Amino acid sequence: MTRKQMTHASPGKFKVGFNPLWLLALVPICLTLRWLEFSPVWIFLTALGAIYALAELMADATEKLASTLGPTLGGLLNATLNNAPEIIIAFFALKHGLGDVVKASITGSILVELLLGLGLGMMLGGLRNGTQKFSPTSIKMNTGLLTLCSFALIIPALFHLGAGDEEIELSRDISLILLLIYAVKLGTSLKPIRRKKPAPEEALKKREATKSQGRAGTILVASTLGLAVMSEVITDALEPTSKLLGLSDLFSGIILLAGAGGIGEIVSTTRFALNNKMDLAIEASVGSSIQMILFAVPLLIFGAPLIGSEMNLLFSQFEIATILLTSVIIRILTMDGASTWFEGMMLVALYLMLGIGFYHLPATG
Repeated sequence: MTRKQMTHASPGKFKVGFNPLWLLALVPICLTLRWLEFSPVWIFLTALGAIYALAELMADATEKLASTLGPTLGGLLNATLNNAPEIIIAFFALKHGLGDVVKASITGSILVELLLGLGLGMMLGGLRNGTQKFSPTSIKMNTGLLTLCSFALIIPALFHLGAGDEEIELSRDISLILLLIYAVKLGTSLKPIRRKKPAPEEALKKREATKSQGRAGTILVASTLGLAVMSEVITDALEPTSKLLGLSDLFSGIILLAGAGGIGEIVSTTRFALNNKMDLAIEASVGSSIQMILFAVPLLIFGAPLIGSEMNLLFSQFEIATILLTSVIIRILTMDGASTWFEGMMLVALYLMLGIGFYHLPATG
């Protein structure tokens, strides 16, 4: 089936009328359940719903700010704030001695953002808007950087046999290089853009836009703080929930922990795609994955000793294969600068298949 045929096969306009903001009521409910020491499964589920609602608020505020910041800076802002819950969740998990779960959650974050988040965005956005275009230059740079990030996670495993007990030192050396790349990327993204001086009649509109941005910024900060609180709650409930459900540490990290931390990316990417802003959706998903590896991972490596724990980049062979496969698939499907609902469906299907595979993977000691 060709791209044109897939576009014509779409059901046309696709509308989503669900308003998730009523789920904000789950924030006090979740905290009350925790205080009353209810079942960890209920605490986990209510925290998950609360995080979804807070992520929706964050996506709305980011979209308003991105209208003036542009898709690159808007996507960078969105990725930075959406990664905050994942970093907080990871640090709490490390504090509880769940190092393998944290590494699994990093793998899961890549899967959630690139397969589930971007896949849902492409699928729902394609159903509503047909074939969607985005900057081929930007996606080429992002997918190239994503491939480099994938190899940064693979290298420690390749040299594990020769390095022996030096894996911590190797991980720190690689993390320093990742931070350097992140600093260069950040400096490039924040490069000043020359703008023409606004005409007098546009001054009033500019002041109104500034007020709107101020409100959006306040909502962004408030929702981020709320996400931090819910992240701590969901982390405490993760281990007992996994034991009650009979889930392995690997599956809990890749699906549960990463899914909870990645709700923001899923909501943001889907929302931007539905509004036919695929450049912003790409930056929010692919950019978030890149930022996770370039910034969040080194932060965990260097921050772990401060909380009495250790963290390295030695991933399992299954995680490595999954990361590499995901990077290749994303590069292939986005290299033409366009997406369809069918391509999005394929990404979601791949995520589900990998999730089933990790569920049936025997737990290792």
